[in-house]
Amino acid sequence: MRLLLAALLFLQATPPDDADVLIRGATIVDGTGRDGVVGDLAIKGDTILAVGEWKGAAKATIDGKGLVAAPGFIDLHNHSDTSILAEATRDNYNYTSQGCTTIVTGNCGGGAVDVDKLFKQLDENGAGTNVIHLVPHGAVRSKVFGSERRPPTAEELEKMKALVEKGMKAGAWGMSTGLIYVPGNYAKTDELIELAKVSHAYGGIYASHIRSEASHLFESLREAIEIGEKSGCPVQISHLKCSTKEAWGKMAEACGIIEAARARGLKVTADQYPYTASSTNLAAYTVPAWALEGGKLAERLADPEDGPKLRKEILESFERRDGPDKIFVASYSKKKSYNGKSIDAIAKAESRDPVDVVVDILRNGNAQVVGFSMREDDMLVAMKKDWVATASDGSAKHPTDERPHPRNYGTFPRKIGRFGAEQKIVPLAFAIRSASGLPADILGLKDRGYLKAGSKADVVLFDPEKFRDTATFDAPDKYSLGIRWVAVNGIAVIAEGKRTGALSGRALRRP
Repeated sequence: MRLLLAALLFLQATPPDDADVLIRGATIVDGTGRDGVVGDLAIKGDTILAVGEWKGAAKATIDGKGLVAAPGFIDLHNHSDTSILAEATRDNYNYTSQGCTTIVTGNCGGGAVDVDKLFKQLDENGAGTNVIHLVPHGAVRSKVFGSERRPPTAEELEKMKALVEKGMKAGAWGMSTGLIYVPGNYAKTDELIELAKVSHAYGGIYASHIRSEASHLFESLREAIEIGEKSGCPVQISHLKCSTKEAWGKMAEACGIIEAARARGLKVTADQYPYTASSTNLAAYTVPAWALEGGKLAERLADPEDGPKLRKEILESFERRDGPDKIFVASYSKKKSYNGKSIDAIAKAESRDPVDVVVDILRNGNAQVVGFSMREDDMLVAMKKDWVATASDGSAKHPTDERPHPRNYGTFPRKIGRFGAEQKIVPLAFAIRSASGLPADILGLKDRGYLKAGSKADVVLFDPEKFRDTATFDAPDKYSLGIRWVAVNGIAVIAEGKRTGALSGRALRRP
């Protein structure tokens, strides 16, 4: 008894391990959605040592008074599949300056099929953020039988399943689809169910850019839910939106479809970026899927029968999108003077028909565009849902002569700082959870997304009064303000508000 008592007294008297970094007196918002509490956060190596009151020593102390300490933000929907490997953008500063510490690539059915190769490249070269990857269905389909508009044969389906399985074994976290893009939109529901079953067998999710975000929004949501129900996969709806006039005002009903599935016990969630404009390639906005089969768009535009039909469909796409003045060129390599201008403005400047402008761009290799096709009231309905995560749909970038969507630079401070702290559309802790604990839960990521002892030290420290996006559609490559410190695996990638150049991000493999 005396020995036991002596041991207990010794343990109580022994000081805790010294911390490498101590954030003292910050408002700790832990990712659960609970309001913040003033306290300390201690880090040792790549792990959070303690959250609350810290009585031990620390090699370095950061004064957190007046600042918010939060889990590093997780971007569920990112397209940095190649730019995260490029030297100029590998540190991913346009995301770390938003507080992001982990990105998810392989979205919308596109990206690396060879997951092991991607992860090894990340291991060798490092990155500014952690990277999680999804097996991209469209790229898998293309690898097996190109962009043919037909179902796979039994043999082809087995090859596709084998590629999905290989990716899951290499550490992918699920499978994604892009059902408005070629060749993903040629896939039938039963094909997707069979492939999603492979993802489910390895504990993965099914993330989908659904078949329509416009006139067939409801049917497309039901298809995604059916795929999840029949495969066993949790379903993640990518960039939930009501796009084009046909879908305006329908967000409440769309959310009702998802909530009905959740009430039945299905795991269905979504992500969203806080903007009323989207961005993709011009062909995806204006050209029907049949015309893209086999990569023969130029030939079809020149065809005496298909050409006039295509021009008519391009004109109709303008009408759905509220006019060619709502479509802006973000990046067109053949004529950089187009960047930042609307199709309508280009047509007027050149005394041409807007359809002719689009046809010429498509003939010359396509362009990245930004389209204003949503309403803010729909966006705000989804934003307030506790199952909707924040995600950018952007990629690692640095300032150039292009005019990309500002979501690449401003998504997270726009949601957390502008809509949360400033406008109070949602509570600050709710907004932070949508970018941390919620995406971690969606992925099944156990050691990130929350501030708690034992979790990996992905941490952001920001000034809630200054944490704002500065990127606009006219000046989209402006970095966000208000970040004081960001750690990725315990190493500062931003310190005292300045980038350090550290490449402490890791390829995160699903166990």
